[in-house]
Amino acid sequence: MTIDTVVEITRTTLYTIIITSAPMLLVSLIIGLAVSIFQTVTSIQEQTLTFVPKLIGIFVTMMVLGHWMLNNMTEFMVDLWSDFTLYIR
Repeated sequence: MTIDTVVEITRTTLYTIIITSAPMLLVSLIIGLAVSIFQTVTSIQEQTLTFVPKLIGIFVTMMVLGHWMLNNMTEFMVDLWSDFTLYIR
């Protein structure tokens, strides 16, 4: 296995991780920003107020996009394991 192969596997792995986790991170960011603006407007300074809305938002995102996320990860693993004979040389 050459350095180029390792770099390609690493690049593909990081890309898959970023693409798969991006929807949940963006939902969490948007909900956190909305709750933060709400806290600023209403002068509520409760630190734990963002926890439940973020949890619900991430859960809903996983319910809606979970199939796509699982297919994305499964496709990556199938591609990785199908070329396994190339890696052990």
